[in-house]
Amino acid sequence: MNNTTEMLKGVLEGSILEVISRNTTYGYDITQQLRTLGFEDIVEGTVYTILVRLEKNKLVRTEKRPSAIGPPRKFYSLTDLGYKELHTFWARWDFVSSKINELRRG
Repeated sequence: MNNTTEMLKGVLEGSILEVISRNTTYGYDITQQLRTLGFEDIVEGTVYTILVRLEKNKLVRTEKRPSAIGPPRKFYSLTDLGYKELHTFWARWDFVSSKINELRRG
């Protein structure tokens, strides 16, 4: 399989929650961190669409902060509900990962 990006798309929302859980951050920085982690083809628009959904579902809170260059930036941090969802994401990941490994071992 040449393009792991397609596989990574299925875990994008959980990955964004994980990035935010590590440090309050803004959309462009989240995109850059994801690219560094292997989501090389991810576009900012996709990340921002997910951030809007996370905010709507009360998984993140936002705070506008001044930027040295340009307009204020919207910073994201996890809510308690966001941390719960992140925990659920990792539990699901562990389950699926263990089943794939079982399948691989035969």
